[in-house]
Amino acid sequence: MHTIPESIRAVVFDLDDTLFDFTACHRRVFPRLEAYAARELGLDAETFRAAHKRWLDWQFAALPAQAGCHSRALRFLRLLEERHLPLRHAPILQELYWNSMLEIMEPFPGVRETLQAIRASGRRIGIGTDMTVDWQLKKLDALGVIDLVDFVVASEETEEKPGKGLFLRCAEKAGADAPACLFAGDNWRRDILGALGAGMQAVWVQPDAVKRAEHPDAAAVASVAELAV
Repeated sequence: MHTIPESIRAVVFDLDDTLFDFTACHRRVFPRLEAYAARELGLDAETFRAAHKRWLDWQFAALPAQAGCHSRALRFLRLLEERHLPLRHAPILQELYWNSMLEIMEPFPGVRETLQAIRASGRRIGIGTDMTVDWQLKKLDALGVIDLVDFVVASEETEEKPGKGLFLRCAEKAGADAPACLFAGDNWRRDILGALGAGMQAVWVQPDAVKRAEHPDAAAVASVAELAV
């Protein structure tokens, strides 16, 4: 359990793998893309996966550290271009991916109740997330928490974490100085070191006790439900 200090005026959460299990949802959804690629493009699952991974790696290596790194449409476009396949499939694949995820995603246990308690305490609630704002807003809606959120900063508005820009924009939208903001996220480097580097307080949301033990001096919880006001 971690009690939010009284000095905190806003709590900002990462979204993917912090408020819900993005990794598990991705694993469940991706076979739908493989089935589509086999049916419509004539690509077997192994070929499709390898091509997807290659263009994903290209995005993060070649593009600026901003939301374009996460564009599934761009990833699928490059995959289709190199094989001289109809480009109309790129947006179809993107919509299939995200809409399939929206159908199955659920918040981690206690997320809604924690956000409600933070809101009732008079603090503002924000989301600070890499990705584009359109799909992140749809995720928040699908999770049933969008009406508990006061502001959202996605990396298309500023820069990818752990860059300071995203965290400082969160503080700006919160109407608070960075030290009066608490950032909660699952990724040690991107969320925790990024937030601390921007002057925020931070709490690591890490369910693995062994991993938490690697940083014994850090404020850490196993889940968002362990945040107390």
